[in-house]
Amino acid sequence: MNTFTLKSLIPSYYGRGLGAIFFGCILLLSNQTSALAGSVYRLNPGDKLEITVWQEENLKQEVVVLPDGTISFPLVGHVPAAGKTTEDLVRLLQERLDKFIPDSEINVRLLAAEGNLVYVTGEVAHPGQFVMKGPMDVMQALSMAGGLTAFAKKNSIIVLRRQADGQTRSFPFEYGDVEDGENIESNILLQSGDTIVAP
Repeated sequence: MNTFTLKSLIPSYYGRGLGAIFFGCILLLSNQTSALAGSVYRLNPGDKLEITVWQEENLKQEVVVLPDGTISFPLVGHVPAAGKTTEDLVRLLQERLDKFIPDSEINVRLLAAEGNLVYVTGEVAHPGQFVMKGPMDVMQALSMAGGLTAFAKKNSIIVLRRQADGQTRSFPFEYGDVEDGENIESNILLQSGDTIVAP
């Protein structure tokens, strides 16, 4: 049986340069995997949900999170949803439904994250708002916006994020470095409402 080592997979004539690229790719994948594992999606106005109650077929509903951040559901009326995870919403619905259906088993499934928007402005081909269908990093959002123009200052890009206390935090993103496999930790996962500014 042949035994392969990591070293044997990198031909010696490529030297240390290929090795650096190889390990850089591993580090990038590791960072992205860790970030995805820790990401928790919170609902936004415009998101489409499917809600089911076990053995209550008439309560199966497809609902949209309204502009005021609520959903409407039979028996309980309007329920706050924006900013909550689907697990949070399950618990809240169970509390509200308990007096009508004790010990109800509820499932909430996200059908479409249509309210999960990020914004890209400045020196990009197609500035505007974009729907995040899943986890998305800065480089992916810039790609959706058609990439940078020839006039963009690659290493002066920032991500603006409004905090829960109303303050805005900025995150630097050095496109040129990330493009070269460096400073990849600046290629953060975006959150709903983030704005990427490419001067």
